[in-house]
Amino acid sequence: MIKPLVGISCCRKLFGSFGMPNHAASDTYVRAVDRAVGAVSVLIPANGEAADIASLLHHLDGIILTGSRSNVQPGRYGGPPHAEGTPEDEARDAVTLPLIRAAIAAGVPLLAICRGLQELNVALGGSLHQRIQDLPGRFDHSAALQPFARLRIAKAHAVRVVPGSFLHRLAGRSEIAVNSLHNQGIDTLAPGLVAEGTAPDGTIEAVRVAAAPGFAYGVQWHPEYDFEWDPLSRRIFLAFGEAIRTKETGSGLPAAAD
Repeated sequence: MIKPLVGISCCRKLFGSFGMPNHAASDTYVRAVDRAVGAVSVLIPANGEAADIASLLHHLDGIILTGSRSNVQPGRYGGPPHAEGTPEDEARDAVTLPLIRAAIAAGVPLLAICRGLQELNVALGGSLHQRIQDLPGRFDHSAALQPFARLRIAKAHAVRVVPGSFLHRLAGRSEIAVNSLHNQGIDTLAPGLVAEGTAPDGTIEAVRVAAAPGFAYGVQWHPEYDFEWDPLSRRIFLAFGEAIRTKETGSGLPAAAD
């Protein structure tokens, strides 16, 4: 049986003794595609203006927008410059932002994770907070630099789930616990995006594209880290995989997976 192809967005990173530029995505996303989505991963390079969006969408059956240490360049949403030393990846921005808009229009299922959710918001006309922890009444959403992976990806805070939402159908409850590994977050919610979950401090943690012809969903946390033992994380990827196979119309969001 021929499996569907899922594109995974890459970052442009420097590796090796001589700092050679590479296109990279974490193995966690590939494992989630292999073991939960049931598809074949195709890495989407961060090749900037050279990206051929139409060709990518012609071949890909779904897209995952990954998390990253880098942040969306503030000029993309009319924000002030980042503080000195803040990592950016303008080559990635130049690929993912038009890819998001084109994928939604074409009904290609889209799952946006962490930076991916922020890209989704910016691509559709929203803006970002650059350091949530500096805002009055907000807490630090970034994970401590723990050497032990289980501590880095442990559940960090609650998320209040909107009753009757897609996330509510997946979770089966009104509050969930999530990991938290980000500094930036949604400021102005983009037109057409609907918030489905918020942290206790008001940070938007889950969104859907209301009028998308296909699955188009974003979460601020990292379900790819714990999908092998966390039921909700697994259901997110199963629902994405189901959407790829069924290509549902309407909201594009299938019923909650078992």
